[in-house]
Amino acid sequence: MNTLRARRRTLPVATSSGLPRSVADLIAQQSSLFRETVAERDEIMRHKWLLSERAGRDVGFSAAAYDWIVNHRAAWRLAWRKRNSAAPASA
Repeated sequence: MNTLRARRRTLPVATSSGLPRSVADLIAQQSSLFRETVAERDEIMRHKWLLSERAGRDVGFSAAAYDWIVNHRAAWRLAWRKRNSAAPASA
């Protein structure tokens, strides 16, 4: 029984695209759009924390995202793309 469980863990799991999950994860991690989206979400979460601390309550993700997009996104995106375009592409 334990060998069956161990074998299941090593088998690739198919995603909706039909690719094994490990391949899909690799493609996503190397995608600049994916990396930018994850970095943007992290910035929104930081912004949410700052707004919540200032308000003394949880302001929620939607309010923080809206405020961050309106007030900070354009400058952040330019800086992020400049910083990440200089990085050499890894093969």
